[in-house]
Amino acid sequence: MARRALILVEGHRGNGLQYVQEAKRLGLAPITLAAEPDQYDYLAAESIEAIRIDTSNLDALIRECERLSATYDIAGITGFAGDDESVSVAVGKLCRQFDLPGPNAASIERCCDKFVQHRFLAEARVPMPAYRLARDAAEVESSAAEIGLPVIVKPAVGSGSIGVRLCRNADEVAEQTSYLLGGKHVWRSSPRILVEEFAQGPHYSVDIMGDEVVAIAAADFGFPPHFVCRKYTYPAVLTDNEDKRIVDVSLSCLRALHLGWGPTNIDIRWTKLGPVVIEVNPRLGGAPAPQLVQLAYGVNLIAEHIKLVIGEEWDLRRKHAHIAAARIMVPERDGILDWIEGGNRAASVPGVAEVKLHVEPKALIVRKGDYLDRIGFVTAASPSAARTEAILQRAVDLIDWSITPFLTTGEPE
Repeated sequence: MARRALILVEGHRGNGLQYVQEAKRLGLAPITLAAEPDQYDYLAAESIEAIRIDTSNLDALIRECERLSATYDIAGITGFAGDDESVSVAVGKLCRQFDLPGPNAASIERCCDKFVQHRFLAEARVPMPAYRLARDAAEVESSAAEIGLPVIVKPAVGSGSIGVRLCRNADEVAEQTSYLLGGKHVWRSSPRILVEEFAQGPHYSVDIMGDEVVAIAAADFGFPPHFVCRKYTYPAVLTDNEDKRIVDVSLSCLRALHLGWGPTNIDIRWTKLGPVVIEVNPRLGGAPAPQLVQLAYGVNLIAEHIKLVIGEEWDLRRKHAHIAAARIMVPERDGILDWIEGGNRAASVPGVAEVKLHVEPKALIVRKGDYLDRIGFVTAASPSAARTEAILQRAVDLIDWSITPFLTTGEPE
């Protein structure tokens, strides 16, 4: 009998390892199809079959899956968007091609284009910031003036806060527009810029599986003008009314966008008008969000997602109620990482669940104000918020690093 396989399109530096581990635990052979498999170090460490392929080429993916089906019983296909959300669309089309459980590719595609997503949400009267679409500097400028400063200026297509910036005055709008249109930003489609009203208030991240809200986290960001999350806390501290309103708005997003299969992550700001939807992502939140859900409630979103992908029954029932949180480490300057230490000491602190460092000595540190700026994280959980915070603080204090700034022109060596 052919061995059952789980096809993973691309990998993920945060969640990828857990996906292959959970696949193995469920008796599956995980196989990764990736444009550059070498960038996912866990593949070699876990002895995972990895096939180099152009994952932007749907026909090539279909042919490879057909080839693999001669050796394996393909139980399911899923994947990781990373900073290229078209992968999620390809996964939906592959699932349909091979008659496997999977997301609706059209629904995924309308989510990936933030302007199209906004139109669907607006038509359904989902509360959201004012927005305009711009294709050149003049349109960006006029859009910002119409909406009123401050505004968010970002690519219409993209993820991970790549190319996203808060602009508080006309000079910052012009500077961000020049960055996006001047050749520094990598566009995966024709340049289209979204100009949005800046929704001010606490930020919440909503984790959904199917049509069920599993968890709501509080997310704390660093200093403007960029949006790199520095801390997650599960569950967010909310009144019953606030919780209900966030759940209701989140489910209205699913209906508006025709989602409801598999994982969805929704970013919400609580403004003076209540919950306002920033964006809807048809995927799991990046690490450490799924790990924190498991620490807080005992719900393994990655394992349950795989069960859904292979057509098995899932279980989203909460097993316990703890306070789980993560601190995200972000470097304070650009340069060359001389050393980073203390990870093992931090991991030994009672209550710490995981310490993950993404960088090694001699790495180049070049901050761009997106998710790739993060150099690691620490997660912890306990029965109380105060205890969890104390555990995290103790662990983070044990981790230190040194960065030598790049020499500027004219400086002596």
